Amino acid sequence: MGEYKQNLTIKTWAEDDRPREKLVKLGRHALSDAELIAILIRAGTRKSSAVELSKQLLSMSGNNLNTLAKLTYNDIKKVKGIGLAKALSIIAALELGRRRKESELQRFEKITSSRDIYETARPLFLDLPLEEFWIFILNKGNRIIDKFNISKGGVSGTVVDARVIFKRAVELLASGIVLCHNHPSGNLYPSQNDIDLTRRLEDAGKLLEINVVDHLIICETGYYSFADERKL
Repeated sequence: MGEYKQNLTIKTWAEDDRPREKLVKLGRHALSDAELIAILIRAGTRKSSAVELSKQLLSMSGNNLNTLAKLTYNDIKKVKGIGLAKALSIIAALELGRRRKESELQRFEKITSSRDIYETARPLFLDLPLEEFWIFILNKGNRIIDKFNISKGGVSGTVVDARVIFKRAVELLASGIVLCHNHPSGNLYPSQNDIDLTRRLEDAGKLLEINVVDHLIICETGYYSFADERKL
């Protein structure tokens, strides 16, 4: 019976099994990941329902939404029955989820620890397949007054220009800055390039009386803090 049902379109299912009707009746928490994606897809093919297509897509992503969020529309289109419009709907929904995560996080008025920095910075690096380098600018009260992306690079590195960093910091009369970048590889520990860069920026900051408060390396599994490890 289960195999027969998978080959039917959603309209022929029992009402309680249809994702849209199920959402209205039971609420969003009652739906599986596949059912939620099926609502985005809206329609399946003659051979597979939208839910079945969604299951195929999740299977391709190892049933991991974080992995799914990193796929391109060309990757998603590899599932037969999911075209460009459906792929873009899925990408847009996942991006909205990422932005919601960023906007709903508590904004720390004052940075008191590496954990504060991590909670503030982590949403910037969600789902990124490549390395990015961000700067947080702090005032005398260790409050974040600005943040900006200084560099985007490959899987293993970025190029950081100290002049651009400190020009912005000087313009804002900053007291300190925090460096943040991700390691898409998942390796939490700094490379020699990371260590050398941190030292160069620390030395440059001393000349301008702008303290490099910390440098965080962020991965999906956690973070590494130069300050906590007494590398600053």
